[in-house]
Amino acid sequence: MSTSSGTPETWIASFCSLLGHEYFAEVSEEFIEDDFNLTGLQSQVQLYKEALEMILDVEPEEDEDEEEEEEDDEEGETGEERMRHAGERRNHSRMPSDLSMIEGSAELLYGLIHQRFICSRAGIQQMSEKYELSHFGVCPRTYCNLARTLPVGLSDIPGEDTVKLFCPSCLDVYVPPNSRFQTVDGAFFGRTFGALFLLTFPEYDLTKNGVEALTTVSSLYAGQSGGSPTVNGIYARNTAPGLGHGKIFEPKIYGFRVSERARSGPRMQWLRSKPDDIADLDETRKHNEAEQRRIGTDSDGDVRDSDHDASNAHVAVSTGAAAAGVRRTTTGSGSASQQLAPNAEGSTDAQLRQHQNGSPMTVDANGVESEL
Repeated sequence: MSTSSGTPETWIASFCSLLGHEYFAEVSEEFIEDDFNLTGLQSQVQLYKEALEMILDVEPEEDEDEEEEEEDDEEGETGEERMRHAGERRNHSRMPSDLSMIEGSAELLYGLIHQRFICSRAGIQQMSEKYELSHFGVCPRTYCNLARTLPVGLSDIPGEDTVKLFCPSCLDVYVPPNSRFQTVDGAFFGRTFGALFLLTFPEYDLTKNGVEALTTVSSLYAGQSGGSPTVNGIYARNTAPGLGHGKIFEPKIYGFRVSERARSGPRMQWLRSKPDDIADLDETRKHNEAEQRRIGTDSDGDVRDSDHDASNAHVAVSTGAAAAGVRRTTTGSGSASQQLAPNAEGSTDAQLRQHQNGSPMTVDANGVESEL
């Protein structure tokens, strides 16, 4: 196969130009020749070496060695023997069945390499150019307004499912409308590409269709200026623009909306619901506000604790002073008792008479009775 300029077309270019392979990007040979990018693929693909040589358009080394040996043997042969050996060489070359097996292994190997390539910087840039030109088609859902889709797989394991189209507007997947894409393995695109693409190119306006330039729009919130607001790192305008109030079909009978409790009622509409205020989904902002409130509460508590500690210290000082006064008073009363002791011994009879009279005004302090 050759191009119009006379240069032979590579296997990769011819594979991507086949009918139904419009979703594929052309993997660069530098990416394939890097052994790190092929780690783990040898155990998943039969005839791995032959398939890799076919992808890179490398001639098998064994055939060259055999041709050199046969040329040496032909030097002493006659014409009839040369013709007979030429027929044998044709029979010894790869049979069509071998070529078909190698071709199948090459397609599988290229698909697995393609899954990794479109997640690299060069590969995702190629897919971005295809997305701009709507090579992947549009969402079939009415309320998505022809939003552009991305090819994804439901599994990373080959042979489990075919390629699907992911719509960033309604966050759902659909079967490609053309049957020629329904034979492409979904593992050749994988589950990572769709989400990684949206994180890599957040500037795309998913609310519009067709060829879009990477531009920014005005803010969606009143009173804000500058670029578009973000919700969890994603532009608010790109957060499921095909969902929410007014973008969900409501079945009606003679103008009356069918209840959700009816036998045929729309019980699963909540799956496509979205809050009217998109800021309610900003978990990052909510977390930061909660942390600020918690920090403010802790700081107020620290102030109250410091005031409480100061008051406790003041009370402790007052209590210590009072205790010291009590100790001084006790010491003074002790000395007074010592001075009154001789008089008490001399007035035993008077005290005895007071006890016998039962006077309620007598107090016993440190063994000394005194009349108040």
